[in-house]
Amino acid sequence: MDENLLAGNRICVVLLSGIGDVVHGLPVVNALKRDAPERNITWVVQSEPAPLLQPHPSIDRVITFDRKKGLSDIRRLWRELRPLEFDLVINFNIYFKSIIPTFTARAPDKISFGRDRARDLVWLFANHRLSARPIRHTQDHFLEFLDYLAIPVEPLEWKISLTDDEREQQREFFARFDDQCVVGIVATTARHEKDWQTEHFADVATALERDFNMKVVLLGGPGLREQARARALAERTEADTEWALGDDLRRLTYLVDGCDLLIAGDTGPLHIARALETPVIGLFGHTDPRRAGPYRAFEDLVVDRFNFDAPGQPADFSRPGARDLRTSLISVDDVLEKVRLAVERLPSDRPPA
Repeated sequence: MDENLLAGNRICVVLLSGIGDVVHGLPVVNALKRDAPERNITWVVQSEPAPLLQPHPSIDRVITFDRKKGLSDIRRLWRELRPLEFDLVINFNIYFKSIIPTFTARAPDKISFGRDRARDLVWLFANHRLSARPIRHTQDHFLEFLDYLAIPVEPLEWKISLTDDEREQQREFFARFDDQCVVGIVATTARHEKDWQTEHFADVATALERDFNMKVVLLGGPGLREQARARALAERTEADTEWALGDDLRRLTYLVDGCDLLIAGDTGPLHIARALETPVIGLFGHTDPRRAGPYRAFEDLVVDRFNFDAPGQPADFSRPGARDLRTSLISVDDVLEKVRLAVERLPSDRPPA
């Protein structure tokens, strides 16, 4: 590492992925700020996950950029980002869209992944590149930037912040359930291959209310597929579910924070739950939980059908990165077994009946 890389305090972070990757980026900016509190950190992010960073104690400025909006958003980004002067740009992404803000941001030093991982010539727009490493959890890949900058990784912190108003709204939402334990269900992921069958989710919801006396809250975003699958779940289940889907990521965050347990596939709310230390049952079949599961937490609550043919074996990332139809191998009993395990750990002052 060039010892002068952190001589200045103005840092621009480029991370244009979805909610889960943004969560994985938070420990890096927290470590940068912890190492030197006077550092000023700007984060270029897509609009969808941007609310997760507003507010955040380690981020001083948030600039949104959505390449799909076309030339008009590129021009806006140029007007907003180009006048700023940075000492360092960190590009976490490996795809072409990240080239635009990385090139636009003015800085003498720019870091990205190397040619072995970055695609679309992304590495050409950085003068410092991370060396090749074996494939690991996404969080581990992001933490490599701290290693390169010789900044301690520990303590690993996400620091997702809720405002006083959000805390009050959270209290009002959960007060209606008295002393019931609340389980959030996120039934839809970003890709249909990762989705578990809605009828199975419905059966789990029925069992949660009937057998565990738990209140089921349906969580998710405003997408048409998300809404349709949640409605199908609600219509099929015998449980009296609470509908809480919407387009407010801040609200979703404080609802995940308030739940006693979350059940979700490989999707952003799963990683929000891990960051907030909300116990989460992860449903994995299409993707490998050792790469995309809750990082260093709740691993025994993961239902893993990606590695169905080699349970308990060391990670072998030489195999293809996705496996079709594996999610359908997850049974209702698989999930309820994890629910029983989670129930054993619930605080004694809020036990399910």
